[in-house]
Amino acid sequence: MSVVCPASVDELASVLRESGSAPVRVAGGGSKPGWGGIAAPADHVVSTLGLNRIVEHAEGDLVVTVEAGARMADLQQTLAAAGQWLALDPPDAGATVGGVVACAASGPRRLRFGTPRDLLIGVTVVLPDGTVARSGGKVVKNVAGYDLGKLFCGAYGTLGVVAQCTFRLHPRPRAVRSVSVGVDDPGPLVRELRWSPFRPSAIEYDGERLSVVVEAFEAAADAQAEQVAALTGGSVSAGVPSGFGMRPWGPDDVGLKATFRVGALSEAVALARPFRMSAHAASGVLWLGGACDPATLAELRAGFAAYDGTVTVVTAPDSAKRELDVWGPVRGVELMRRLRDQFDPDRRMNRGVLDVI
Repeated sequence: MSVVCPASVDELASVLRESGSAPVRVAGGGSKPGWGGIAAPADHVVSTLGLNRIVEHAEGDLVVTVEAGARMADLQQTLAAAGQWLALDPPDAGATVGGVVACAASGPRRLRFGTPRDLLIGVTVVLPDGTVARSGGKVVKNVAGYDLGKLFCGAYGTLGVVAQCTFRLHPRPRAVRSVSVGVDDPGPLVRELRWSPFRPSAIEYDGERLSVVVEAFEAAADAQAEQVAALTGGSVSAGVPSGFGMRPWGPDDVGLKATFRVGALSEAVALARPFRMSAHAASGVLWLGGACDPATLAELRAGFAAYDGTVTVVTAPDSAKRELDVWGPVRGVELMRRLRDQFDPDRRMNRGVLDVI
């Protein structure tokens, strides 16, 4: 097995072109090595870490173009000097820009700012045959035609390699306040918050405490936090709460992602009680961690399906993955397979990771 680390888009294209029909695995910062199915052996590993430049930062337009191997933490540090940030906050240490896009990874602030699909306005990808394709542009507007950015978000590297991304940015908030309150059933409080005039950046629930994060100018953040505290009966603190947005699993656990209809938070939390949990409570997403066998997983899927949701295995030891159906029923799977036939007919990119297609 060879490991290559191209330093330019052209080098990356040459590597894929010259690899012929051999299986290829794409690697980034190594922050999500167990996500998805069991990766099959590959003849070549292509690391994106050599593609780590910020190509252009248009501060006045709130737009940045960055290569896929740049680490999110380094990008955020550079943008912070201009009072800006890329409003994506997945908690995975060492995550790269390309990995975040490929896994459609997001964090608590998705409530206010969205996911990678919402902030990505342009992308350069290298297809399995070495073709370089571009979609979108450098301005914040809708584009007509085939949107490669949205297509490659969450494709887990199975359609090709994300090489360069253009994102819209947001001003970095001047002040952060959290309101926390202990509650067994967060559903009624979250319902009130959703109908309130407040616009929090995140509403999180860890199975015991509901945390509401507001971000704004100093005076506005203080005023909003006090109003949220009056509504919820919670207490105000500066910054984000301890463990904010962290995944609720360890290396030996099965990690699950459950989705549900936003109005069914109470029911979703009740279904998740046997597990440790971290919920994006107003976004319809629950992360779960613990022991899980096939029967328990099937029961969970049936429960969440009643609330228009799904349950997927995000990560688990390989021994557990061999027993579990990682993806479960997938809507539109036939369309996904036709798309992969078009982009990677030999199924050589990241084999096994997205084995449902």
